[in-house]
Amino acid sequence: MSESPVTAPVCYRHPSKETYVRCTRCERPICPDCMNEASVGHQCPECVAQGRRTQRPARTAFGGSAAGRAGTATKALIGINAIVMLISILSGGVNAVAGGGWGGLLGNGTPLTEWGSVLGSGAYGPIGDVALHGIAHGEWYRLFTAMFLHYGVLHLLMNMYALWFLGRDIERVLGPLRFVGLYLLAGLGGNVAAYLFSSSDSMTAGASTAVFGLMSAIFVLLKRLNLSVAPILPVIVINVVFTFVISNISVAGHLGGLVVGAAVAAVLAYAPKERRNLVQGIGCAAVLVILLLLAVYHTLSLT
Repeated sequence: MSESPVTAPVCYRHPSKETYVRCTRCERPICPDCMNEASVGHQCPECVAQGRRTQRPARTAFGGSAAGRAGTATKALIGINAIVMLISILSGGVNAVAGGGWGGLLGNGTPLTEWGSVLGSGAYGPIGDVALHGIAHGEWYRLFTAMFLHYGVLHLLMNMYALWFLGRDIERVLGPLRFVGLYLLAGLGGNVAAYLFSSSDSMTAGASTAVFGLMSAIFVLLKRLNLSVAPILPVIVINVVFTFVISNISVAGHLGGLVVGAAVAAVLAYAPKERRNLVQGIGCAAVLVILLLLAVYHTLSLT
């Protein structure tokens, strides 16, 4: 009686390839083309895919996505500000680059800054066709657009350097979504403060409202992580002093961004872990509502 020949095992995905290696999870034979190195042995593509579906994504200390390590949101915000600056220059010509404040180092206003800066109530337009403009006259978008507008390239470079310096570290610990929320709320908070406490016919713009919010946010986050605040404290003090000393700077805008940035960072940092997403979402929404109510109240008082 003849014995049946012994056949070598073949890869379950490539039957023409003999192999003596098996997946450490499902124990099916796999060839070199299907091997995925694991902590112990090798796994087949299906087991690797299943493991990725069931594995919880890594989160930061404050519940954010680990994708913030790449600094993508910070780079995107810098890119948006740079593009808006280019559009502003194209709308206003060479005078948009220099010839304005700080001894001519800053740029002058442009049609774009007139359209989007924080303005309570003012009249401008073609001769003989002057119209009232400003937040008090329904141009609410100014509270948002102003944080992306700058008076000249120097103004832009100073704010973008600060955003690059501060933003990457904050995005790394908060994640992209929470970081962008912090940035926008701080910028909005500074613009609302400028609307409330500045002269109604003055125009203010710049990312410094959001940048000041990032400064105070780093302070709060460092305190929450029980780390030294020595690196950021002198930066905050120096910038606050400059805010009061240098002319043509929105004191209300800077301080408003500083206060709102700290408040939002506290919501994000001190939310209880078991209900973190809910508390963070409600807290940030509450800050937004309070800012809008303040702007509405001020508008009613003006009109």
